[in-house]
Amino acid sequence: MAALNGEVKAFIVQALACFDTPTQVAEQVKKDYGIEVSRQQVESHDPTKYAGRGLAKKWAELFHHCRQQFREQTADIAIANRAYRLRALGRFVEKAEGMRNISLAMQALEQAAKECGDRYVNRQARAETPPDDVPPSSVEVTIVDASARKPDDADA
Repeated sequence: MAALNGEVKAFIVQALACFDTPTQVAEQVKKDYGIEVSRQQVESHDPTKYAGRGLAKKWAELFHHCRQQFREQTADIAIANRAYRLRALGRFVEKAEGMRNISLAMQALEQAAKECGDRYVNRQARAETPPDDVPPSSVEVTIVDASARKPDDADA
């Protein structure tokens, strides 16, 4: 095992607190500090794991402080916001439709429905309508081929 100075230990503890895997942290330590550490040695700096049960109080406090800050700051990350994800999905649908990739557009629309909790689905297709607070378990879509219509049926 490589002997680690305080700066490297602090980096390892902070990276683990931000949910990086021991493998990712070991690779980053080698890249940034030129020190080769094993996954097991990295994991010993995580007080939430059995391997880190003997971690010094100083490092355990740093870990818990960083983890708390990380969880609080996820609200500042754009992709963690549902409105941001829905806007992005809207752009994807428009681009997929422009490319005439209906399959991709439908996948993006399905993802958008999941983001919304299936609140905006057509419930008229069901025989019995569930209460408003219960999301439907499936969505039925009927595709009508406009080219199969007869000209006299157009305004019937």
